[in-house]
Amino acid sequence: MTNTAALWQPTDQQISDANITGLKNTIEKQFNVSLPDYPELHAWSVNNLEAFWSLVWDDCAIVASQRGENVLANAEKMPGAQWFPKARLNYAENLLRKTGSDTAIVFRSEDAVKRQLSWDDLRGQVASCAAYLKSAGVTKGDRVVGFMPNMPETIVAMLATASLGGVWSSCSPDFGVQGVLDRFGQIEPKVLFTSDGYFYNGKFHDSLEKVSQFVSQLPSVVSTVVVPFKQPLQPISCEIDTCVSYAEVQQNTNHELTFEQVPFDHPLYVMYSSGTTGVPKCIVHTAGGVLLLHMKEMRYHCNINDGDRLFYFTTCGWMMWNWLVSGLACGATIMLYDGSPFYPDGNVIFDYASEEKFNVLGTSAKYIDAVNKAGLKPSQSHDLSALRSILSTGSPLSPEGFDFVYSDVKEDICLSSISGGTDLLGCFIGGNPTLPVVKGELQCVLLGMAVEVFDDNGNAVHGQKGELVCTKPFPSMPIGFWGDDDGSRYHNAYFNRFDNVWCHGDFIELKKSGAAIIYGRSDTVLNPGGVRIGTAEIYRQVEQLEEIQESLVIGQNWNADVRVVLFVRLTDGVTLDDTLQDKIRKQVRKNCTPRHVPAKIIAVADIPRTKSGKIVELAVRSIVHGDSVNNKEALANPEALALYADLAELQTD
Repeated sequence: MTNTAALWQPTDQQISDANITGLKNTIEKQFNVSLPDYPELHAWSVNNLEAFWSLVWDDCAIVASQRGENVLANAEKMPGAQWFPKARLNYAENLLRKTGSDTAIVFRSEDAVKRQLSWDDLRGQVASCAAYLKSAGVTKGDRVVGFMPNMPETIVAMLATASLGGVWSSCSPDFGVQGVLDRFGQIEPKVLFTSDGYFYNGKFHDSLEKVSQFVSQLPSVVSTVVVPFKQPLQPISCEIDTCVSYAEVQQNTNHELTFEQVPFDHPLYVMYSSGTTGVPKCIVHTAGGVLLLHMKEMRYHCNINDGDRLFYFTTCGWMMWNWLVSGLACGATIMLYDGSPFYPDGNVIFDYASEEKFNVLGTSAKYIDAVNKAGLKPSQSHDLSALRSILSTGSPLSPEGFDFVYSDVKEDICLSSISGGTDLLGCFIGGNPTLPVVKGELQCVLLGMAVEVFDDNGNAVHGQKGELVCTKPFPSMPIGFWGDDDGSRYHNAYFNRFDNVWCHGDFIELKKSGAAIIYGRSDTVLNPGGVRIGTAEIYRQVEQLEEIQESLVIGQNWNADVRVVLFVRLTDGVTLDDTLQDKIRKQVRKNCTPRHVPAKIIAVADIPRTKSGKIVELAVRSIVHGDSVNNKEALANPEALALYADLAELQTD
């Protein structure tokens, strides 16, 4: 049936050819069930968790020395459920199953840096790197970290670590010294990988000065491997005591690559919470959980196949880097970019997509909005004929973002707004190549994820806004936080509000169709007069106005209530006069409710954001209320916080 409200509708042939349709057909045949539509398929997947994830394992051809018969132990416990308790596998082995001269990785950066690695090149470099790590004393469970740009050698180092059963963690090189120490200092790494620097906005930024400052405060580090950014296999001189050049690591190419077999729930990654409200939490993700979840998302929800060219604009400090790299397990060619997406102009990513024939392009909602506001029309200037899917995450994609993609990027494309987080290293809600795309909506709850919406009393609600929860275990659920020996911090983060239920912290609504709308994070929900308002509802209206480049909204405690305060960064040449303020308020009132209308509107020169581009309402709210922000190192532009301190406009009615 055609959805008349859809911006895009898959053809019958596209539906028939999709991997998710093949999975559905297998389930129907193997279990003698009828699953006429996606909601029925999803319901089957969450009502038959063991059968579903067992089938995903088989269909994705997970490489393992042992699988075991038991799929899920302690299924009734969250936390406490254990997936594939008898399995033995290696994450790196699954990502390096492909061999040959075809391209595995393509890399581009500012300053015209271009490189690529074949599957055999990649495997060879991983073998040499693993041999070096082994010689440095790295064994199963040891931590290896990267202070690296998004370049091929970062993937090599991660895969080498994983091949030994080690644990990988990374920060992007724009982190300051204290931000690195707040993260790496908690997990006591044995080896550090760093580049000598990176390019951003047309300038080369040296990394080694910062490395020399923080590595001296990481006594566990026995070796610092330095990768020259432009020419990785060239020797380099370095004054850091533990320094070894990447060229030395790679000088012996006669190593055989072996893979340490580890349990399904063996640690693979340590990821970090944003850290904007304190020292970052160190979230421990497992080898099997990451592999299985990512392959499910990529094969069935993104329809990624062998030979596809997969791109995500990300740094090594954002979970989308970890997600992107897992594309190797699907046989996809991974497309890497490091640098500003607007240098020398906003066409750089579309130039790359056109020249390298991207099939899937992933980015942030903020980037799509910025391209739109820059007035670019890639559909007119670039050949995007190979591109069949665009993924957007980081924040809710506005309805105007949907319109822009279909009018000015590509008309025939599956645009999937996806949502999950570092907490699960994947998605709860996202795309589906067999479903229509409707403006402002996320297409569906993903297979195997028992997502519901709860009200404040823990009751499931439908067609209403509430808390995103997951009522059954999923494979990529973290095994805990590093150093949280009694599990109390982990429990408090996700399971404290509703017993035995994962509470994710998103404020959402599930539609009758099964689609979803996200209204923002629960901890930033406004509450004027006791009415809960998602910040995304206000952003969607305000940022439609050409006078506004971007905005940030908070709730300010005022006269025993909460009032809505809107900060706006204006388009060049625009002044926030009474006429513009009235226009903003009318726009919000007309399309939302009187409760949404900001009591105060204040122009600011900059809006603080994390290094992955997310605006930080909580940090601004703290500053406005005179509280301190303890971990400014987590911000890309911490100096912006000073713009919000002691504002006279917020001291009066």
